[in-house]
Amino acid sequence: MSSWFEERRADKAADAVQRREDREFESKLRRDERRKDRDEKRTDDAQRRRDRAARRQARAARREKTLTPGNVYRKGTLGLVALSALASLPAQILHFVAIHWSLSPIGPALEGAAWVMAAGVAYADERKLPVWVRWLLRILSLSAAGFAANINYQYGLSLVHHGLDLADAKTAGLGLAAVTLGGPLFFEVRQWVLTLSASVVDPKKRAEAKARDKHERRRRRVFKDVVARQEQLLLAAPFGTLKAEEAFARAWWDVKGAPLGVTADVIADRLDAEADVSAVLAYADQTPEKLAVEYLLADIFKGEGGASGTLSGKPSGGPRDGASEARTALGGKGKGPDSSTADTERLKPLAEADLEAVRKLASALGGTGRLSARNVREAIGCRNEYALRLRDAVRSEKKD
Repeated sequence: MSSWFEERRADKAADAVQRREDREFESKLRRDERRKDRDEKRTDDAQRRRDRAARRQARAARREKTLTPGNVYRKGTLGLVALSALASLPAQILHFVAIHWSLSPIGPALEGAAWVMAAGVAYADERKLPVWVRWLLRILSLSAAGFAANINYQYGLSLVHHGLDLADAKTAGLGLAAVTLGGPLFFEVRQWVLTLSASVVDPKKRAEAKARDKHERRRRRVFKDVVARQEQLLLAAPFGTLKAEEAFARAWWDVKGAPLGVTADVIADRLDAEADVSAVLAYADQTPEKLAVEYLLADIFKGEGGASGTLSGKPSGGPRDGASEARTALGGKGKGPDSSTADTERLKPLAEADLEAVRKLASALGGTGRLSARNVREAIGCRNEYALRLRDAVRSEKKD
């Protein structure tokens, strides 16, 4: 019996624990839901604040863009133009209606002519039409506006018959004439300002266009023959198929016979400079050690060559033959020339026949400026040092 009561108490305790756990779980769920609702509300409030800030910023940007000096000037000018038209048109209509009712369209026709011609000036500026077209439209617009202004002035003076004194009638006439002329004039000044401001919108592009025009003028002045050939190529090719720069490069090759920027003088000077550098490097290769060996061998075998220290003939037999061959081999190997041969070339007088041959070569090439050590060496069959002396001698004759 006691066991049943114990089980009963255990069941009640377990139920109590379960109910407590259920209450705690439900309480946690409610807290989580309230926390989630607060987080969502906080997120929604933050989003609404961001949206309001974005709308305020957008309105401020629109106001800033709308209230810029350029927009105020453009829209303000159009407002003045509209007010001037509203002020001047009724007086013209009443003036012609007073004459006869059938003349009522004349007033709107005059005002419309002035405004249509003024709009034509703006259209001509947009399409970059010739200047004379713009000035013709301006003259027509101002003529129509001037005729309408005269009519309005006469109408203002006629108000004397409607109870106004003469001074007030003159003031009314002048005011009507001013607004009649002021509308087209304001519109014309507006168009001038817009045209001038459009030309200075991008100073970099304008500077680039100016530099490009200057480059084109200098090219035409310096390379007239190449530009003439370029124009021939552009005219010969179908329209738009050949670019101007490509045509200029092809024209350069046709006229100068070389890639763009290269001429015969440039090639001759380059070859001349390369030959000079080669000659200098060839003689610069004679190091002191090589010269010491040459002088030592010459001193050893000076008996065979006389007092000068150079070999006058080939020694015969014995070890001298081997020494002579060694000397010859040392003089012939390597990048540098033999010192005795170089000294001979350096001291050799210029032969008149060689000079005459170089003169003929210069004449065939088109001037001494095209002479180079290389072509002189090939024509005469000599060493670089002697070719350089021949070239310089012929060039100095031309300068003298």
